[in-house]
Amino acid sequence: MQSPDHFSHYRGRFAPSPTGPLHAGSLVAALASWLDARAHRGQWLVRIEDVDSPRTVPGADRVILSQLAACGLHADAPPVWQSTRTALYRAALDRLVAGALAYPCGCSRKDIENAMAADAPRARHAELRYPGTCRDGLHGKAARAWRMRTEGAAIHWQDRAAGPQAQDVQDAVGDFVLLRADGCFAYQLAVVVDDADQGISHVVRGADLLDNTARQIWLQQSLQLSTPQYLHAPLVLGANGEKLSKQNGAQAIDTSDPLSALNQAAATLGLPSQSGSVDHALSAWAAAWASTWVRPERQTRAT
Repeated sequence: MQSPDHFSHYRGRFAPSPTGPLHAGSLVAALASWLDARAHRGQWLVRIEDVDSPRTVPGADRVILSQLAACGLHADAPPVWQSTRTALYRAALDRLVAGALAYPCGCSRKDIENAMAADAPRARHAELRYPGTCRDGLHGKAARAWRMRTEGAAIHWQDRAAGPQAQDVQDAVGDFVLLRADGCFAYQLAVVVDDADQGISHVVRGADLLDNTARQIWLQQSLQLSTPQYLHAPLVLGANGEKLSKQNGAQAIDTSDPLSALNQAAATLGLPSQSGSVDHALSAWAAAWASTWVRPERQTRAT
């Protein structure tokens, strides 16, 4: 894994989950991250986040890569797949365990619901706030998962789009999962390890992931890794007012007319419509993006 001070140049990434093809919402995230990298004259990588193997759709990764290519969004290095990187996640978990920062948990989701019955549970990305039941031992239960300790995890950071942010991770989500009961490494650990290993200096992604950032910064601090700069881009909403997804009718982008799909994504990002070739449009949008988002930036050191 790279050292904490290795960031010297801009390196961004787009990290789709292969649960299906790109739709209008995921194209917005892809375009925003590509434009930010190009506006900074940096590198743009693609990482297939298939660590959640039960949700992975066979062949979706190839479809996503072909959709990106059709839209002129070409990476500066071959893509990587999280499913090939489990040894890195295991090594990071071992470091946390050795430092008494992670512990085994024997609780099922039902156990957590019962423990929180006296208080309304708060769902955060399909997770209930964990009350710390196994923090001081399994109490006769068999270990099911591994969790990250969050005592003292009061995180403050500056989002390039959303502005100053703060979250007390223990109060908001509790000790979160690093290795799931089904043997899959959790997104929070995998994304932190991957960003550090690939030297990612800037993360541009959808605003639905803003709430994950404090947990990721806490992991970065605990593993003595650098914290990238973050920018959370606007979301495309479905008819029900929620984030566009397969569950609320998201359709795969039509790559037979990539400029039309890109214009829709650009409009969500507040960029003007373009005509002509895809390359011309991307160049114009990169210039417009640079005028708004490229300025002297200080590497965020969250505390």
